[in-house]
Amino acid sequence: MSRLRPGWLVVLCGAIVSVSAWLPWLTEGANRVSAIGGMVGELRGPAPGFGVGQLFVLLASALIVAGAMAAQGMYPRLASSAALAVSMLLVVLAVWYYRLYVYAPVSAGYGLYLGAAVAAVAVLLSVWTMVAAWASPART
Repeated sequence: MSRLRPGWLVVLCGAIVSVSAWLPWLTEGANRVSAIGGMVGELRGPAPGFGVGQLFVLLASALIVAGAMAAQGMYPRLASSAALAVSMLLVVLAVWYYRLYVYAPVSAGYGLYLGAAVAAVAVLLSVWTMVAAWASPART
């Protein structure tokens, strides 16, 4: 029987978080804005350039790499610790995005909720990955 590798679930969460950045994060009527800056309509979103949404996608990619490294057994203790740190940063960034851009006429879209919820699940799965990595005997 093979050993359970929860790192692959962290990879799945990272992929979902990355895709959620292209979904609507801000809405107002028929107007939509995604985390990476895509706009439909007249809604003014974040300023053009590198911002919170792009950092969200970049950290989701780092979460995918850290989860895959932990699942494959490549420095599993370090990789699982990095996955936990990155997933916690993703939750903080989602809350920060909400605080910055969601105000009276503008509401949060389903992409923001999906990204924040899956990032929170990634925190729990990263803890599981970390426990599994630290419980297994270290390889030399």
